[in-house]
Amino acid sequence: MNLYVDDMTPKPNSLLGVSATTVTNSNWKIWLLGLAVIAALSLSALNFNSFGLPMQIGISALFVMICYAGAYRQFSRTPVVSYVLCGVASVAILLLGLHIMDLSDVQNSITYIGYLAFCSCIWLLNGLVARMAIFQICGWFGLVGTYSWLLMQKLEHPSWFSLELSWIPLSVVLIWMAWLAHHTNKQAASVLMLVGGLAWFLPEAMTFIVDNELSARLIQISFTAKLVSVGAALFLLRKKWVEWVM
Repeated sequence: MNLYVDDMTPKPNSLLGVSATTVTNSNWKIWLLGLAVIAALSLSALNFNSFGLPMQIGISALFVMICYAGAYRQFSRTPVVSYVLCGVASVAILLLGLHIMDLSDVQNSITYIGYLAFCSCIWLLNGLVARMAIFQICGWFGLVGTYSWLLMQKLEHPSWFSLELSWIPLSVVLIWMAWLAHHTNKQAASVLMLVGGLAWFLPEAMTFIVDNELSARLIQISFTAKLVSVGAALFLLRKKWVEWVM
């Protein structure tokens, strides 16, 4: 629109898609409703700990659903507001859940990891539906972190072969999924290719956080060999994978 607006024509001022005319001509009922919503949210936050567990879960779920609903409603009008609301909802669903579990004196670490996996699935689904790459990445990273934790619980003293066997098939599957998805959703294919590429190097990264007896030279040789193989594959197949992500 700016291309066809004359330089002498005044442009409407707006903030996050709301113009000054909309504010000045707004009805008092809208202001009253906005104040009521802000007051309700503030009072709920101040008295959150005094509520019973079912009410805490209900208020948390309602807040997250309102944020997601507002994000989808504003996506075509003001994408910035949509991203902000999705971000608030995604952070809230994680922090509120952890806070409720802490108040309920949950001691089992599996419960926390399971809830992280649940939140990651919500982020991933939201990113796929709304075509927001950042939430797809966060969802996959959360699921990869969950898988890493499970590996650390099962493999007390992992060998080089067991670590490679735990991650390389997953990397191949993710890249294969990127190839399948690139016909219908190039954004999802790009995210899958990114996560699959990172999973390729995660066996070497896990050697820094697990108790193992691997030598530093073996880790360096393995990392260098993988880096060279990835570079060669990207160069030789550049005409293929570029079509997946662009």
